[in-house]
Order: sequence, then C-alpha cells, then structure tokens
Amino acid sequence: MSSLMKGTAILTIGMFLSKVLGLIYVFPFYAIVGEENVILYQYAYIPYTIMLSVAISGAPVAVSKFVAKYNTIGDYEAGRKLLKSGLLTMMVTGFLTFLLLNLLASPIAEIVIRSEEQVFTVEQVASVIRWVSFALIVVPFMSLWRGFFQGYGIMEPTAYSQLVEQIVRILFLLCASFIVMILLKGKAETAIALSVFAAFIGAIGGLFVLIYYWKKYRPQMNELRSQSSRNSDIKLTEIYMEVIRYSIPMIFVGIANPLFQLVDMLTFNNAMKNIGMSEVSDLYLSMINFTTHKVVIIPVMLATSLSLALVPTIAKYFNSGEFQLLKGAMDKSYQILFFITLPAVIGIALLSHEIYFLLYAQSEMGAKVLAHYAPVAILFALFQVTAALLQGIDFQKWIVFSLLTGILIKLVLNTPLIEAMQADGAILSTAIGYSVSIAINFIVLKKVLNYQSKIVLRRTLLIVILTAVMAACVLLAHKGLVWLFGPVDSKLSSLIVASICVAIGVYVYAFISFKTGLAQKLLGERISRIAGKFGLK
Repeated sequence: MSSLMKGTAILTIGMFLSKVLGLIYVFPFYAIVGEENVILYQYAYIPYTIMLSVAISGAPVAVSKFVAKYNTIGDYEAGRKLLKSGLLTMMVTGFLTFLLLNLLASPIAEIVIRSEEQVFTVEQVASVIRWVSFALIVVPFMSLWRGFFQGYGIMEPTAYSQLVEQIVRILFLLCASFIVMILLKGKAETAIALSVFAAFIGAIGGLFVLIYYWKKYRPQMNELRSQSSRNSDIKLTEIYMEVIRYSIPMIFVGIANPLFQLVDMLTFNNAMKNIGMSEVSDLYLSMINFTTHKVVIIPVMLATSLSLALVPTIAKYFNSGEFQLLKGAMDKSYQILFFITLPAVIGIALLSHEIYFLLYAQSEMGAKVLAHYAPVAILFALFQVTAALLQGIDFQKWIVFSLLTGILIKLVLNTPLIEAMQADGAILSTAIGYSVSIAINFIVLKKVLNYQSKIVLRRTLLIVILTAVMAACVLLAHKGLVWLFGPVDSKLSSLIVASICVAIGVYVYAFISFKTGLAQKLLGERISRIAGKFGLK
C-alpha cells in the first residue's frame, strides 16, 4: 500500500508541477511576443488540443484501467497484447490526425479571419496550425505507453515524462521567441510558429524518458508475463471495444474547455465584423481565450484537484452500496470546491486591474474582461467535479450528452450576444452553456442517487457570507492604499497593492473560516496545527 501511495503522490505532484509550468510560462512569453501577437498562438493551440484529444482518445486512463484489471486476474499477456497493437494504432492515428489538421488548417483559418482589418492573415494562421500539428505524430504514441506503466502501478514514467516534456517545450518556446523577437528583431509569425512547434520538441524529450523507464522495468514485466497464470484468449476487437468504452467520456471531459474556446474562435471575429469592430477583434479574443483564461483557471485547478481526490472513494462507496457514505463524500466535494473557488474568483475580480497590469500590461479592457470572466471559473470547476462524480457511478454517457448540449447552446447564443455585448457576450454565452451542462449533471445525480443536501446549501451560504466579509476588507484595503500612495500606474505599484490586498484577503478569510470551524470540517483537524503557527487557530 505504501508503494501505491508513493506512486500516486509522485504522479499527482508531477502532473501539478506540469500544469503550473504550463501557466507560468505565459507571462514571459506575453512580454516577448507582445499583446497583439499572442492570439496567433491560441489560434493554433485550440484546434491542436481538440485534435490531440481525439488522437489520444483518453488512452492513459483507459489503458491503465484495462491493464490493471487483467493484471489483477493474472492475465499479463492481455496488457502486452494491447501495448503491442496499441502503440502501432496510436502511431497511425497520430499520423492521420497530423494530416487531417494540416488539411483543415486553411479552412479553419478562413473561418477565423473574417476581415482585412484583423492583425493576421489567413495564411499566417494556417501556417502556425501546420507547425503545431507535428506534435500529433508523437504525443498519442506516448500517452498509451504512459497508461501501460500506470496499469502496473508504476507512476514515475508518466510523472517524469510529462514534467520533462513541459520543461523542454517551455525552454524551446521561450528561447526561440526571444531569439526571433528580441535578438534578431524578426517577425512575430516566425516566433509564434517556432513556439507552437515546441510541442513537438517537448514530446521528443518526454519520449526519451519513457524509453529509459521501459529499459528499466521491462525485465520485471517480462518476469511477470512468464509467470502469467493463464494464456490470454481475449481478441483484439474485444480489447479495443473495452478500451473505447472506458475512454470516450474521458475525451469529452478533457476537451470541454477547448470546445467552448473553439466556438469563440470560430464565431467571435465574424460577430465583431458584423458590428464594425474587426480592428479590435483579435485583441479582445486573445483576452478572453488566452490572457484572462490563464489567470482564472488557477483556482479551478486547485479546487478540482482537491475535490477529485474524493472520486475514487465515491466509486468505492457506490459499488459497495454504501450510499450514505457516498452522499457524504459528494457533500464534501462540493463544499471544498466552493470553499476554495468562490473567494479566489471574487479576489481576482476585485483586483483585476492590478493583476492584469502586473502579469501582462496596463489595459482597462483587459482588467474588465478579467473581472467579468473570473466568476465563470466556478462553473468550470463544477462541471469537472460533477462529470467526475458521474464517472464514479458509471453514468459516463450523460457527460457526453450534457457537454454537447452546453456547447450547442453556446453556439446558438454566441453570435447574437457578442454583437450585443462584445467580449462580455462571449463570456455570458460560456456561462449559460456551462450552467446548462452542470444542471443536466445535477439532475442525473439526483435521479440516480436521490441526492439532495441541505448541509451543502447551508455551508455554501456560510461561504458566501465569509467571502463577502473578505471582499469588504479587500476593498477597504485597496481604497486605503490608493489614497495613501496614489493610483496604480506601474508594475511595481500593482505588485505592492495586489500583494498587500491578497495577504489581507487570505488572512481574513482564513481567520473567520477557522473561527467558525468551517476550515476544520472541510480540510480536517490537522489543518489546525498549521493554522496555529499563523495565529489563526
């Protein structure tokens, strides 16, 4: 059990560090390529992310689940049969999606670029999409290999290969863009092309890590294979049907956010053209889909990490028929989500000017988009958690239905709302689409489990009150600092004001959370020891 916990911890830490790096690099990259050019990067990355999800097809989780299942009954040959066939299949699907994205590059670019007043041309957008497509040749192949290791309970290859892949990608991206833009004074499109090609370079780095671990663990796996208690008689068609059944819901959960972003990417510029605002269309879209999104996703990542940690427990309780314990675990998932996400997004909204100025540049529009977009992060987190709960009780098909319904509503509402409200219209349609998806998930959970919880409502109300107190303190602190030192007009002043206000907000929220006992109930009594060191107990 200790080795299992160690492996799980390594995988969790590795994935968390990889995601953190995936957020941090954005800020120096923005400084290097400039505000008007980052949207070109996003034009390439959104279709790439969706195509990658299709190519991978949820392979890591699905394959690990399959391998673990058959290893448990002593059929080690079934997993090796899947690995041998699957690697070849992934090479083929990777190459096919590479070709498909290349073929679709120009049509996608023609949909995105709707006016000559926009910053980039159709050919420039198509070119960067083609550059990023090279990563599709390698990454799907790696994903299946990672899942195979995880099926054996060996988590280091996945954790370290993902981390190395991210580090190599970011180093290449930042170095290439710095050389082109700063040293050579080159074109932004060249810098962006190399930056998206970094996904392929990073994948090669991750592949070398997997090769190292394969050489390390292959003798051990071969020994288990030779001692297999039975000869595998499972057919490849049966293997693939089982893996596909596991993987399809994972695809939709993984691409939920990129799909909503894709709708914006394909409709925003045309809607802005209709109202004669093509000149600022690319800039506004980059704020919605790139700069502000990278900020609001931070509290989502933290909240969902803690909440989703309870999902294996939920699956266990459901399968064993312990429904009262199951409902208790669900209660805690929702409460932790709101406890972390609500104060974080309100804080971001209140300090949007300072945060946007500090991380990017001084921009009234950027700060406005960030302030309006931040609350939507609660919906991002709720969808992830409710979808994970549906997976835990084996109702995965409803995830597909709820997400597609939300996307359809977003697609219908996006253009009229953008024409009426510009950037706010895109944000509002995203909020409505996610709300519908979440509502469907809630209805299914209620029907299947007869789930309803007064304690979640009561504690959510308490969290709202605590957040309101925190927000009032932050606003008073902000007004006092501006009165003392004048308006925020530099990165240094934005850093000072944001740091002081964040510190006050965190301390006030933590203090009243401990005084009411809410923190101890949600995070455990051990948190009191940490709190005591800061005078919060």
